[in-house]
Amino acid sequence: MIGYTTVGTNDLPRALAFYDALFSEIGIKQLMQYERGVSWGESYEKPTFAVMKPFDGKPASVGNGVMIGLGLKSQDQVNTLHAKALTLGGRDEGAPGPRGDNFYGAYFRDLDGNKIAAFYVV
Repeated sequence: MIGYTTVGTNDLPRALAFYDALFSEIGIKQLMQYERGVSWGESYEKPTFAVMKPFDGKPASVGNGVMIGLGLKSQDQVNTLHAKALTLGGRDEGAPGPRGDNFYGAYFRDLDGNKIAAFYVV
C-alpha cells in the first residue's frame, strides 16, 4: 500500500549527504533529485524514501510520534545502518536488538530530528 515516505529538512545539502552515505551502506541508490528534494529506493515499483524542503516554504519540523520504518534483509544490515547513522551525526533512539519474538530493530534520529527505525523480521 505505501508508495513512498517523506521527511522534511531545513538543510537539503546536509540531508542529501547524510542519506546518500547512510543508504550506500545497504545498496540503496538515489532515484530522483529535484530542486526541493531527493528520493532513494530500489525501484519505483517498491516503496521509496524521500527528504524534502516543505512545499509551503515554512521550516520543516519533526512530528511527535511520527517514525519511518525501513525493512531490511538481515540483522547485520540493521546493525550496520544504525552504526552508520550514528557515525554520520545521527542520534541514538534505541540500540539494535530483539523486540518481541520475531522482530529485530534499531532506532535513530537523522540530522533534522526525524525518527527512523531499521528493522528485520526474523
